[in-house]
Amino acid sequence: MAEHLCIAQVPLFNHLPIEAQQEIMNLTHHHIYKKNELVFQPGDENLYIIASGSIKVYQLSISGKEHLLRVLKEGDYEGEKQLFNMPNDTLFGQALEETEICTLTQQAFHQALLENPSIAIKLLELSAKRTAQLEKQAQFLSMERVEERLAHYLLQISANQSSITLFMKMKDLALYLGTTPETLSRKLRYLEDHNYIKRTGKHITILDPEALENI
Repeated sequence: MAEHLCIAQVPLFNHLPIEAQQEIMNLTHHHIYKKNELVFQPGDENLYIIASGSIKVYQLSISGKEHLLRVLKEGDYEGEKQLFNMPNDTLFGQALEETEICTLTQQAFHQALLENPSIAIKLLELSAKRTAQLEKQAQFLSMERVEERLAHYLLQISANQSSITLFMKMKDLALYLGTTPETLSRKLRYLEDHNYIKRTGKHITILDPEALENI
């Protein structure tokens, strides 16, 4: 059942007929990772599809410092480059919570591609979207003030909803925002003190979205 959900949820495959999705489902392997468990590392060549939960994708600097690139949630995937013989030399994936993953090997993916050529077109489309997201991320990190990045992030993940849950640890969120956990805590307090947000643990209620926009 979980394998089927993987295929049905990811945009790379959910445009296919049910029969084709079933065939690809039969090629996948399913695994549940515990919180903080490593999902993949340099040298791995599979396509990883998140059925539930979330993982962080990061690189390590020469000094061993972690550089967070993105957080993947249900329906996201990672590893498409490896499927076309572009090795993973730098990327790690780690579960942020209990996470269900479906994996598709390079050989299995090539088989699915031969039987369903439309996957290639969809992959190009999704790759273009990911490139655009990376450009937005670079633009986002160029914002000088941490409160700007934080306000932008909260509005982005809220998707016009007033209540959100921070699924990353403060340390990981600070890395994502290009700051330190101490500075992040101060900026969250700043937003609370000005009644822009209300925070209870990892739960945040956006009280004044217009004020966040102005920041």
